[in-house]
Amino acid sequence: MTASRGSRPPRILFVQTQAEMAGAQEISRLLGNELASAAGGGFEVHHLFLYRKTAGCDGFPNVQFVARERPRGPFDAMRFIGRLFAIIRRLRPDVVLTFQHYGNIVAAPAARLVGVPRIIANHVSAPATISGPVRFIDRLVGLAGFYDVITVNSQATRRDYQAYPSRYTRRIVHVPHGFSQRTSSLAKQDARARFGLPRDVPLMGTVARLHPLKRIDLAVATLTHLPTAHLAIAGQGPDLERLRSIAREHGVAERVHFAGEMDADAVGDFLAGLDLFVFPSEAETFGLAAVEAAQAGVPVVAQDLPVLREVLDVDGEPCAVFVDASDTPAFAKAISQVMEDACIAEHLSTLGRRLSERYSVGAMVDAYRALIVGEEDR
Repeated sequence: MTASRGSRPPRILFVQTQAEMAGAQEISRLLGNELASAAGGGFEVHHLFLYRKTAGCDGFPNVQFVARERPRGPFDAMRFIGRLFAIIRRLRPDVVLTFQHYGNIVAAPAARLVGVPRIIANHVSAPATISGPVRFIDRLVGLAGFYDVITVNSQATRRDYQAYPSRYTRRIVHVPHGFSQRTSSLAKQDARARFGLPRDVPLMGTVARLHPLKRIDLAVATLTHLPTAHLAIAGQGPDLERLRSIAREHGVAERVHFAGEMDADAVGDFLAGLDLFVFPSEAETFGLAAVEAAQAGVPVVAQDLPVLREVLDVDGEPCAVFVDASDTPAFAKAISQVMEDACIAEHLSTLGRRLSERYSVGAMVDAYRALIVGEEDR
């Protein structure tokens, strides 16, 4: 990295698509906080979101939004692009880190054209969530050299790009996510009381953005096979009303509890109230919510994805039960077996707590610090 301008510390700008509390936003919040600390390098950190979706990121330090809402129509888009350029030009960052597919393809070219000397793109969106045209643009942007480095958070994600030209793939670096341990001082019943959840029932839960690709409807459907179980859902998103409707159609609405969006500190208390964590997502690049739940000691039943088998592994042994979540009877049977067999649940819990050894915040910060200062180029 080139010397910072003037006497100020090096300035880093994190850019993401939408402001809401989800996995990518939590990673940039955590990484930004650590890099801004003296131990992390004492960088001056700013956050920029292309648009504000919820208030979940309002408390980020030095945060700005290009637009309050997603641009609609050509005139909105023109104003949006003008404001994006103006913000980056005014901040004059030494390094820009872009996240998510739109964050990458929109902010990286803008930053380069403004004169930012180093740009690190982060692939934290599963390919299944990215449209063909956007993948094509990302490929062009990468081949054109707008990305100096491209990080992926799992080897499974790296393999998704292995057929790309070497001019693109040679920039890819594997940096596993680190995460804060989701601890809680609350007993299970107190944790449930905090979120208005039923006290004396088998309770499974999930933490996710409410989007069809997360397939939370498959977890709802299992309740028809689990007559005493309840499902708690933490998160917000466009799929909320559809999930409510599905719960009503299945006749289980009174056993589905929507806890809403919550900040990082509250997630630990939410997990403390669960007997089991379900993760039926169709596509992931890492599956941070499932890893956090497993590390918190909550037994996990997850969709059988290669990336989840990769990250939910301790010394070659899975710390989750994997299942085809689209097979409702099989999904429900796996949930029932873990809930009813204390030995299985305890084994998964013990293994899961060891994930903190694989995914430390310190290792993630060290890796990004090296990328920021360009040590991989030396």
